[in-house]
Amino acid sequence: MGQVINYKKVFRVFQKNYQEIPLEVFGKDSYKTLISTLLSSRTKDEVTLEASKHLFKIAPNIKRLSKLRDKEIKKLIFPVGFYKTKSKQLKKLSRMILEEFGGEIPAKREDLMKLPGVGKKTANLVLNRAFGIPAIAVDTHVHRISNMLGWVNTKTPELTEKELVRIVPKKYWSNMNRLFVSIGRQFASKKKLEEFLKKNGLIR
Repeated sequence: MGQVINYKKVFRVFQKNYQEIPLEVFGKDSYKTLISTLLSSRTKDEVTLEASKHLFKIAPNIKRLSKLRDKEIKKLIFPVGFYKTKSKQLKKLSRMILEEFGGEIPAKREDLMKLPGVGKKTANLVLNRAFGIPAIAVDTHVHRISNMLGWVNTKTPELTEKELVRIVPKKYWSNMNRLFVSIGRQFASKKKLEEFLKKNGLIR
């Protein structure tokens, strides 16, 4: 891309307007971050947060989760999207972590992605939030805002991630998802997001 991108300004504006996103409450707890992120797929964060809290009351760690029956997990995580599929994934995932990773949540992307239901976005979020390893997790918010800022011109989150990893300085990676998701949640429509970006001199 020929343009010079002012990343510093964008991140400064987004930080100033930042509002905490629901799933950040689990902080650096790798178990809770992994499970809540897996549950959040195709589900609103507020719904995921409540479901996660219900589950963590009964299963505060991976060992306890592995002992729950599929029926119990379903009941605890309802009404997250695809809760029947996710309950099966959680059951398999908990056993796999106990058997293959000694009960510890793996801190490598390739290991995380071996787990049922864990794709690149979930793996990157866990690396970032739980282990402090720089990674760019691209969801619909990051994809939409990066395109609107003109940083990328991509059709899918997967392509967006490839481009962002190539162009965005590594020092910004860790804060990217949380800031972009926060802004995306606050300015949900295209019109509102455009107005916000224009008002702050981030697009013309």
